[in-house]
Amino acid sequence: MARVSMRTIFRSERYAAISLAAAAILGLVLANSVAGPGLSELFSSHIALPALELDLSIGHWITDGLLVVFFFIVAVELRHELTVGELNSVKHALAPGIAAVGGVIVPAALYLAIAGPDFSRGWPIPTATDIAFALGLIALVGKGLPARIRVFLLALAVLDDLIAIVIIAVFFSSSLNILALGMAATAVYFFRFLGCQGRINNPAVRTTMLIIVALFAWYFTVLSGVHATIAGVALGLVLNPRLAAKAAHALQPVTNAVILPLFAFVSALVLIPAVSPTELSPAFWGIAIALPVGKIIGIMIAGSIVALIATRGEATETLIRGWDLLTVSAVAGIGFTVSLLMNELAFTGNDAIRDEGVLAVLVGSAIAILIGGSLVSWRSRHYRKRR
Repeated sequence: MARVSMRTIFRSERYAAISLAAAAILGLVLANSVAGPGLSELFSSHIALPALELDLSIGHWITDGLLVVFFFIVAVELRHELTVGELNSVKHALAPGIAAVGGVIVPAALYLAIAGPDFSRGWPIPTATDIAFALGLIALVGKGLPARIRVFLLALAVLDDLIAIVIIAVFFSSSLNILALGMAATAVYFFRFLGCQGRINNPAVRTTMLIIVALFAWYFTVLSGVHATIAGVALGLVLNPRLAAKAAHALQPVTNAVILPLFAFVSALVLIPAVSPTELSPAFWGIAIALPVGKIIGIMIAGSIVALIATRGEATETLIRGWDLLTVSAVAGIGFTVSLLMNELAFTGNDAIRDEGVLAVLVGSAIAILIGGSLVSWRSRHYRKRR
Protein backbone atom coordinates (compact mmCIF):
# COMPACT_ATOMS: atom_id res chain seq x y z
CA MET A 1 0.00 0.00 0.00
CA ALA A 2 2.81 2.41 0.91
CA ARG A 3 4.57 1.70 -2.37
CA VAL A 4 1.41 2.47 -4.35
CA SER A 5 1.01 5.69 -2.40
CA MET A 6 4.57 6.78 -3.18
CA ARG A 7 4.09 6.08 -6.87
CA THR A 8 0.97 8.21 -6.82
CA ILE A 9 2.92 11.05 -5.23
CA PHE A 10 5.73 10.72 -7.76
CA ARG A 11 3.22 10.97 -10.62
CA SER A 12 1.67 14.18 -9.32
CA GLU A 13 2.33 17.49 -11.06
CA ARG A 14 2.93 19.15 -7.68
CA TYR A 15 5.71 16.73 -6.80
CA ALA A 16 7.34 17.17 -10.21
CA ALA A 17 7.53 20.95 -9.79
CA ILE A 18 8.80 20.81 -6.22
CA SER A 19 11.42 18.14 -6.92
CA LEU A 20 12.77 20.00 -9.96
CA ALA A 21 13.12 23.25 -8.03
CA ALA A 22 14.68 21.55 -5.00
CA ALA A 23 17.20 19.63 -7.13
CA ALA A 24 18.26 22.76 -9.01
CA ILE A 25 18.67 24.77 -5.81
CA LEU A 26 20.66 21.95 -4.20
CA GLY A 27 22.93 21.69 -7.24
CA LEU A 28 23.56 25.44 -7.29
CA VAL A 29 24.28 25.55 -3.55
CA LEU A 30 26.64 22.56 -3.60
CA ALA A 31 28.47 23.84 -6.68
CA ASN A 32 29.34 27.00 -4.76
CA SER A 33 30.42 25.12 -1.62
CA VAL A 34 33.56 23.15 -0.75
CA ALA A 35 31.93 20.13 -2.42
CA GLY A 36 31.69 21.94 -5.75
CA PRO A 37 35.03 20.96 -7.35
CA GLY A 38 34.59 17.31 -6.40
CA LEU A 39 31.06 17.12 -7.82
CA SER A 40 32.12 18.90 -11.00
CA GLU A 41 34.99 16.45 -11.46
CA LEU A 42 32.69 13.49 -10.75
CA PHE A 43 30.08 14.38 -13.37
CA SER A 44 32.78 15.37 -15.88
CA SER A 45 34.52 11.99 -15.61
CA HIS A 46 33.95 9.67 -18.55
CA ILE A 47 32.47 6.21 -18.79
CA ALA A 48 33.64 4.70 -22.04
CA LEU A 49 32.45 1.62 -23.89
CA PRO A 50 35.17 1.23 -26.53
CA ALA A 51 33.59 -1.81 -28.15
CA LEU A 52 30.48 0.27 -28.85
CA GLU A 53 32.41 3.45 -29.74
CA LEU A 54 30.74 5.30 -26.86
CA ASP A 55 32.69 7.68 -24.64
CA LEU A 56 30.46 9.99 -22.63
CA SER A 57 30.86 11.88 -19.39
CA ILE A 58 28.50 11.00 -16.55
CA GLY A 59 26.72 14.29 -17.20
CA HIS A 60 26.21 13.36 -20.85
CA TRP A 61 25.02 9.87 -19.92
CA ILE A 62 22.25 11.72 -18.09
CA THR A 63 21.41 14.27 -20.82
CA ASP A 64 21.92 11.91 -23.77
CA GLY A 65 20.76 8.75 -22.03
CA LEU A 66 18.34 9.08 -19.13
CA LEU A 67 16.65 12.21 -20.50
CA VAL A 68 15.52 10.15 -23.50
CA VAL A 69 12.92 8.56 -21.19
CA PHE A 70 11.48 12.02 -20.44
CA PHE A 71 11.20 12.80 -24.15
CA PHE A 72 9.54 9.42 -24.74
CA ILE A 73 6.82 10.41 -22.25
CA VAL A 74 6.53 13.85 -23.88
CA ALA A 75 6.03 12.19 -27.27
CA VAL A 76 3.37 9.85 -25.90
CA GLU A 77 1.48 12.80 -24.43
CA LEU A 78 1.92 14.78 -27.64
CA ARG A 79 0.46 11.95 -29.73
CA HIS A 80 -2.44 11.52 -27.31
CA GLU A 81 -3.31 15.22 -27.42
CA LEU A 82 -3.07 15.35 -31.23
CA THR A 83 -5.25 12.28 -31.76
CA VAL A 84 -7.86 12.04 -28.99
CA GLY A 85 -6.99 14.90 -26.62
CA GLU A 86 -7.35 18.66 -26.61
CA LEU A 87 -5.58 19.15 -29.96
CA ASN A 88 -7.46 16.54 -31.98
CA SER A 89 -8.79 19.03 -34.53
CA VAL A 90 -7.56 22.15 -36.27
CA LYS A 91 -10.29 24.13 -34.52
CA HIS A 92 -9.09 23.10 -31.06
CA ALA A 93 -5.39 23.41 -31.87
CA LEU A 94 -5.62 26.81 -33.57
CA ALA A 95 -5.63 29.12 -30.54
CA PRO A 96 -2.90 27.41 -28.44
CA GLY A 97 -0.95 26.68 -31.63
CA ILE A 98 -0.76 30.32 -32.69
CA ALA A 99 -0.02 31.33 -29.09
CA ALA A 100 2.81 28.79 -28.95
CA VAL A 101 4.32 30.15 -32.16
CA GLY A 102 4.15 33.68 -30.74
CA GLY A 103 5.76 32.36 -27.56
CA VAL A 104 8.68 31.07 -29.61
CA ILE A 105 9.23 33.87 -32.13
CA VAL A 106 9.19 36.83 -29.71
CA PRO A 107 11.56 35.34 -27.06
CA ALA A 108 13.98 34.30 -29.81
CA ALA A 109 13.88 37.77 -31.39
CA LEU A 110 14.24 39.49 -28.03
CA TYR A 111 17.21 37.28 -27.15
CA LEU A 112 18.94 38.08 -30.44
CA ALA A 113 18.31 41.80 -29.94
CA ILE A 114 19.93 41.69 -26.48
CA ALA A 115 22.68 39.08 -26.96
CA GLY A 116 23.81 40.16 -30.42
CA PRO A 117 25.42 38.11 -33.19
CA ASP A 118 28.33 36.85 -31.05
CA PHE A 119 25.96 34.70 -28.98
CA SER A 120 23.29 34.10 -31.61
CA ARG A 121 23.60 30.32 -31.21
CA GLY A 122 21.65 30.59 -27.95
CA TRP A 123 18.42 31.87 -29.52
CA PRO A 124 16.45 28.61 -28.89
CA ILE A 125 17.09 28.68 -25.12
CA PRO A 126 14.29 31.10 -24.09
CA THR A 127 11.73 29.54 -26.45
CA ALA A 128 10.93 26.48 -24.33
CA THR A 129 8.20 25.87 -21.74
CA ASP A 130 8.67 23.26 -19.02
CA ILE A 131 5.38 21.38 -19.12
CA ALA A 132 5.96 19.57 -15.82
CA PHE A 133 6.86 22.73 -13.93
CA ALA A 134 4.12 24.85 -15.52
CA LEU A 135 1.34 22.38 -14.76
CA GLY A 136 2.85 21.75 -11.33
CA LEU A 137 2.57 25.45 -10.50
CA ILE A 138 -1.08 25.43 -11.56
CA ALA A 139 -1.67 22.38 -9.35
CA LEU A 140 0.11 23.99 -6.38
CA VAL A 141 -1.61 27.39 -6.24
CA GLY A 142 -4.37 27.25 -8.86
CA LYS A 143 -7.21 25.62 -6.95
CA GLY A 144 -10.47 26.91 -8.34
CA LEU A 145 -9.20 27.92 -11.78
CA PRO A 146 -11.54 27.02 -14.67
CA ALA A 147 -10.53 23.88 -16.53
CA ARG A 148 -10.13 25.86 -19.76
CA ILE A 149 -7.04 27.65 -18.36
CA ARG A 150 -5.24 24.38 -17.62
CA VAL A 151 -6.38 22.97 -20.98
CA PHE A 152 -5.00 25.98 -22.83
CA LEU A 153 -1.70 25.84 -20.91
CA LEU A 154 -1.38 22.09 -21.50
CA ALA A 155 -2.07 22.47 -25.23
CA LEU A 156 0.34 25.39 -25.54
CA ALA A 157 3.09 23.58 -23.62
CA VAL A 158 2.68 20.39 -25.67
CA LEU A 159 2.94 22.34 -28.94
CA ASP A 160 5.86 24.28 -27.50
CA ASP A 161 7.61 20.97 -26.77
CA LEU A 162 6.92 19.88 -30.34
CA ILE A 163 8.64 23.02 -31.63
CA ALA A 164 11.53 22.38 -29.22
CA ILE A 165 11.90 18.83 -30.55
CA VAL A 166 12.10 20.16 -34.11
CA ILE A 167 14.69 22.74 -33.05
CA ILE A 168 16.84 20.07 -31.38
CA ALA A 169 16.60 17.80 -34.42
CA VAL A 170 17.38 20.54 -36.97
CA PHE A 171 19.82 22.87 -35.22
CA PHE A 172 21.65 20.63 -32.75
CA SER A 173 22.57 17.64 -34.85
CA SER A 174 26.22 17.20 -35.78
CA SER A 175 27.52 15.78 -39.04
CA LEU A 176 25.24 12.91 -39.99
CA ASN A 177 26.27 9.29 -40.27
CA ILE A 178 23.75 8.09 -42.85
CA LEU A 179 24.36 4.39 -42.19
CA ALA A 180 23.82 4.77 -38.43
CA LEU A 181 20.77 6.95 -39.06
CA GLY A 182 19.34 4.24 -41.30
CA MET A 183 19.97 1.62 -38.61
CA ALA A 184 18.22 3.85 -36.07
CA ALA A 185 15.23 4.25 -38.38
CA THR A 186 15.13 0.46 -38.88
CA ALA A 187 15.16 -0.08 -35.11
CA VAL A 188 12.31 2.42 -34.68
CA TYR A 189 10.30 0.62 -37.38
CA PHE A 190 10.92 -2.77 -35.72
CA PHE A 191 9.90 -1.21 -32.37
CA ARG A 192 6.65 -0.09 -33.98
CA PHE A 193 6.10 -3.55 -35.49
CA LEU A 194 6.58 -5.25 -32.13
CA GLY A 195 4.33 -2.76 -30.36
CA CYS A 196 1.58 -2.54 -32.95
CA GLN A 197 1.56 -5.69 -35.06
CA GLY A 198 3.77 -8.25 -33.34
CA ARG A 199 1.95 -11.38 -32.20
CA ILE A 200 3.74 -11.99 -28.90
CA ASN A 201 1.30 -13.26 -26.30
CA ASN A 202 3.70 -13.16 -23.36
CA PRO A 203 3.76 -9.56 -22.03
CA ALA A 204 7.12 -10.03 -20.29
CA VAL A 205 8.78 -11.28 -23.48
CA ARG A 206 7.27 -8.46 -25.54
CA THR A 207 8.37 -5.84 -23.01
CA THR A 208 11.91 -7.25 -22.94
CA MET A 209 12.12 -7.22 -26.73
CA LEU A 210 10.77 -3.65 -26.90
CA ILE A 211 13.40 -2.48 -24.40
CA ILE A 212 16.20 -4.18 -26.35
CA VAL A 213 15.04 -2.67 -29.66
CA ALA A 214 14.65 0.75 -27.99
CA LEU A 215 18.26 0.55 -26.77
CA PHE A 216 19.39 -0.24 -30.31
CA ALA A 217 17.42 2.77 -31.61
CA TRP A 218 19.06 5.01 -29.00
CA TYR A 219 22.53 3.64 -29.71
CA PHE A 220 22.38 4.15 -33.46
CA THR A 221 20.84 7.61 -32.98
CA VAL A 222 23.84 8.61 -30.86
CA LEU A 223 26.22 7.31 -33.54
CA SER A 224 24.25 9.05 -36.31
CA GLY A 225 24.96 12.56 -35.02
CA VAL A 226 21.29 13.33 -34.31
CA HIS A 227 20.73 14.26 -30.67
CA ALA A 228 19.83 11.16 -28.67
CA THR A 229 16.59 12.58 -27.26
CA ILE A 230 15.08 12.36 -30.75
CA ALA A 231 15.17 8.57 -30.35
CA GLY A 232 12.84 8.86 -27.36
CA VAL A 233 10.51 11.10 -29.36
CA ALA A 234 10.39 8.70 -32.31
CA LEU A 235 9.73 5.68 -30.10
CA GLY A 236 6.96 7.46 -28.22
CA LEU A 237 5.24 8.50 -31.44
CA VAL A 238 5.22 5.08 -33.14
CA LEU A 239 4.30 2.77 -30.27
CA ASN A 240 0.76 1.44 -30.05
CA PRO A 241 -1.23 4.09 -28.11
CA ARG A 242 -2.45 1.62 -25.49
CA LEU A 243 1.02 0.23 -24.84
CA ALA A 244 2.51 3.71 -25.00
CA ALA A 245 0.11 4.97 -22.33
CA LYS A 246 0.96 2.01 -20.09
CA ALA A 247 4.69 2.54 -20.60
CA ALA A 248 4.46 6.28 -19.90
CA HIS A 249 2.38 5.61 -16.79
CA ALA A 250 4.94 3.09 -15.52
CA LEU A 251 7.92 5.35 -16.31
CA GLN A 252 6.51 8.61 -14.97
CA PRO A 253 7.39 7.97 -11.29
CA VAL A 254 10.97 7.17 -12.28
CA THR A 255 11.14 10.27 -14.46
CA ASN A 256 9.69 12.61 -11.82
CA ALA A 257 11.55 11.10 -8.86
CA VAL A 258 14.94 10.35 -10.42
CA ILE A 259 15.63 11.43 -14.01
CA LEU A 260 14.37 15.03 -14.05
CA PRO A 261 15.70 15.95 -10.56
CA LEU A 262 19.06 14.36 -11.44
CA PHE A 263 19.19 16.31 -14.70
CA ALA A 264 18.26 19.55 -12.89
CA PHE A 265 20.87 18.88 -10.21
CA VAL A 266 23.68 18.22 -12.71
CA SER A 267 22.69 21.15 -14.92
CA ALA A 268 22.70 23.53 -11.94
CA LEU A 269 26.23 22.55 -10.84
CA VAL A 270 27.70 25.89 -11.91
CA LEU A 271 29.72 28.51 -10.09
CA ILE A 272 28.05 31.87 -9.60
CA PRO A 273 30.47 34.32 -11.25
CA ALA A 274 32.15 36.67 -8.78
CA VAL A 275 31.48 39.66 -11.01
CA SER A 276 29.14 42.61 -11.02
CA PRO A 277 25.93 42.29 -13.07
CA THR A 278 27.38 44.63 -15.70
CA GLU A 279 30.18 42.14 -16.36
CA LEU A 280 27.86 39.27 -17.18
CA SER A 281 27.72 38.35 -20.86
CA PRO A 282 24.93 39.58 -23.17
CA ALA A 283 23.86 35.92 -23.47
CA PHE A 284 22.97 35.90 -19.76
CA TRP A 285 20.79 38.98 -20.07
CA GLY A 286 19.26 37.76 -23.31
CA ILE A 287 18.07 34.52 -21.70
CA ALA A 288 17.10 35.98 -18.31
CA ILE A 289 14.96 38.68 -19.95
CA ALA A 290 13.64 36.90 -23.03
CA LEU A 291 12.40 33.84 -21.14
CA PRO A 292 9.84 35.56 -18.86
CA VAL A 293 9.27 38.82 -20.78
CA GLY A 294 9.40 37.39 -24.31
CA LYS A 295 6.91 34.65 -23.45
CA ILE A 296 4.46 37.15 -21.98
CA ILE A 297 4.69 39.50 -24.95
CA GLY A 298 4.64 36.79 -27.60
CA ILE A 299 1.77 34.72 -26.19
CA MET A 300 -0.28 37.82 -25.28
CA ILE A 301 0.02 39.27 -28.78
CA ALA A 302 -0.64 35.99 -30.61
CA GLY A 303 -3.39 34.88 -28.23
CA SER A 304 -5.13 38.26 -28.36
CA ILE A 305 -5.11 38.24 -32.15
CA VAL A 306 -6.77 34.81 -32.15
CA ALA A 307 -9.33 35.98 -29.60
CA LEU A 308 -10.18 39.02 -31.74
CA ILE A 309 -10.75 37.09 -34.96
CA ALA A 310 -12.40 34.02 -33.44
CA THR A 311 -16.11 33.68 -34.01
CA ARG A 312 -18.51 33.10 -31.15
CA GLY A 313 -18.56 29.53 -29.92
CA GLU A 314 -15.45 28.45 -31.81
CA ALA A 315 -12.98 26.37 -29.81
CA THR A 316 -14.33 27.76 -26.55
CA GLU A 317 -12.42 25.25 -24.44
CA THR A 318 -9.05 26.31 -25.85
CA LEU A 319 -9.64 30.04 -26.18
CA ILE A 320 -8.94 32.42 -23.31
CA ARG A 321 -8.57 36.19 -23.09
CA GLY A 322 -7.47 39.08 -20.91
CA TRP A 323 -6.11 38.35 -17.46
CA ASP A 324 -6.42 34.59 -17.95
CA LEU A 325 -4.28 34.80 -21.09
CA LEU A 326 -1.73 36.92 -19.22
CA THR A 327 -1.64 34.28 -16.46
CA VAL A 328 -0.94 31.48 -18.92
CA SER A 329 1.70 33.52 -20.77
CA ALA A 330 3.52 34.26 -17.51
CA VAL A 331 3.51 30.60 -16.43
CA ALA A 332 4.75 29.57 -19.89
CA GLY A 333 7.92 31.55 -19.19
CA ILE A 334 9.13 28.72 -16.94
CA GLY A 335 11.70 27.16 -19.28
CA PHE A 336 13.73 24.98 -16.93
CA THR A 337 14.24 21.39 -18.19
CA VAL A 338 14.10 21.95 -21.96
CA SER A 339 15.79 25.37 -21.71
CA LEU A 340 18.64 23.84 -19.70
CA LEU A 341 19.05 21.17 -22.37
CA MET A 342 19.00 23.81 -25.12
CA ASN A 343 21.65 25.77 -23.22
CA GLU A 344 23.83 22.67 -22.91
CA LEU A 345 23.57 22.06 -26.64
CA ALA A 346 23.96 25.69 -27.74
CA PHE A 347 27.09 26.51 -25.75
CA THR A 348 28.92 23.19 -25.83
CA GLY A 349 32.64 23.95 -25.76
CA ASN A 350 32.22 27.34 -24.09
CA ASP A 351 32.01 26.49 -20.38
CA ALA A 352 31.89 30.08 -19.12
CA ILE A 353 28.95 31.10 -21.30
CA ARG A 354 27.23 27.76 -20.72
CA ASP A 355 27.40 28.29 -16.94
CA GLU A 356 26.06 31.84 -17.30
CA GLY A 357 23.31 30.39 -19.48
CA VAL A 358 22.33 27.94 -16.72
CA LEU A 359 22.14 30.78 -14.22
CA ALA A 360 20.10 32.83 -16.69
CA VAL A 361 17.62 29.98 -17.19
CA LEU A 362 17.25 29.65 -13.41
CA VAL A 363 16.84 33.40 -12.97
CA GLY A 364 14.39 33.75 -15.86
CA SER A 365 12.36 30.75 -14.72
CA ALA A 366 12.33 32.04 -11.13
CA ILE A 367 10.96 35.39 -12.35
CA ALA A 368 8.29 33.54 -14.35
CA ILE A 369 7.43 31.44 -11.29
CA LEU A 370 7.00 34.56 -9.14
CA ILE A 371 4.92 36.46 -11.72
CA GLY A 372 2.99 33.42 -12.93
CA GLY A 373 2.43 32.05 -9.42
CA SER A 374 1.10 35.41 -8.23
CA LEU A 375 -1.28 35.66 -11.18
CA VAL A 376 -2.44 32.07 -10.80
CA SER A 377 -3.12 32.59 -7.08
CA TRP A 378 -4.98 35.86 -7.78
CA ARG A 379 -7.10 34.38 -10.57
CA SER A 380 -7.93 31.29 -8.51
CA ARG A 381 -9.15 33.51 -5.66
CA HIS A 382 -11.15 35.53 -8.18
CA TYR A 383 -12.94 32.47 -9.52
CA ARG A 384 -13.55 31.01 -6.07
CA LYS A 385 -15.23 34.26 -5.00
CA ARG A 386 -17.40 34.23 -8.14
CA ARG A 387 -18.62 30.77 -7.23
